[in-house]
Amino acid sequence: MSATPRLIDPFQRAVTYLRVSVTDRCDFRCVYCMSEHMEFLPKAELLTLEELDRLCSAFIDLGVEKLRVTGGEPLVRKGIMTFFRAMSRHLGSGRLKELTLTTNGSQLRRFATELVDCGVRRVNVSLDTLDADKFARITRWGRFQQVMDGIDAAVAAGLSVKINTVALKGVNDDEVHDLVAWCGERGFDLTFIEVMPMGDLGNEDRLEQYFSLRDLRSELATRWVLTDTQERTGGPARYVRVTETGGRIGFITPLSHNFCESCNRVRLTCTGQLYMCLGQTDDADLRAVLRKHPSNDAPLAEAINRAIARKPKGHDFDYSRQAVSGQVPRHMSHTGG
Repeated sequence: MSATPRLIDPFQRAVTYLRVSVTDRCDFRCVYCMSEHMEFLPKAELLTLEELDRLCSAFIDLGVEKLRVTGGEPLVRKGIMTFFRAMSRHLGSGRLKELTLTTNGSQLRRFATELVDCGVRRVNVSLDTLDADKFARITRWGRFQQVMDGIDAAVAAGLSVKINTVALKGVNDDEVHDLVAWCGERGFDLTFIEVMPMGDLGNEDRLEQYFSLRDLRSELATRWVLTDTQERTGGPARYVRVTETGGRIGFITPLSHNFCESCNRVRLTCTGQLYMCLGQTDDADLRAVLRKHPSNDAPLAEAINRAIARKPKGHDFDYSRQAVSGQVPRHMSHTGG
């Protein structure tokens, strides 16, 4: 039986899900996430692995039951498996219900077995195309076959794999049926995500990239029979079942269908900034509290509660009237998605 949630926001939503970015670095430079020539944060600004442990443990003490590790690319952080092993103790105690991660897949061959040993049971792999040349253009630095090999290693290790695909108009909108078929054949869940107006990426135009998932779903319905379900995995996706494959497709629609009414999550950056909403700029500096009180967690718990009390009703993302509004200046890689 779950304990009574202790983190309740002003709109009576229980916050039970923490997404934590462990690094802003990545071995890819995806066009919707990073500039090609990123300036990364000085290492001194990053939380140490011990500080990440302490912060995440504080959230778990306050009722967080799901922890998703993100980046950048989380598996490029030196010593990251030390953190996963530390978090696994909360799985053993029963206070943490799920420990998982979102990855680009490049390092899964190296770490899949150890992740399973730490209690990770499923991973989300970001994959926007099945075309190797297109993959190279989208990721700039990515190696398609390395990702495919990583996915194979994850499956062999016993991990459940979900594919996350950012819908990009004029880029991968011609592959949506292929992605559904490929995931169906492999038994993978597939989630489509609308591109969000985050970061100054120079030559990348958010409005030109935006592909409404309403339109995407209409396109899928020309080939597949889609049945709405009430299934949830603790995140913002709405799911359908595909009759022909038996597979499940999720739609994350921060723009065409705002999902904020059921938001149960907050995001912790690799520098200790807590964002109560992905689409707002208000944050709480937990690193300062952490370092000011190295042996006393009570002020940290107080700071977390004060931050949750400021959690907004929703974000302001909007692409209407051929203009981008509600844009957030920080890069997605800094926030962890």
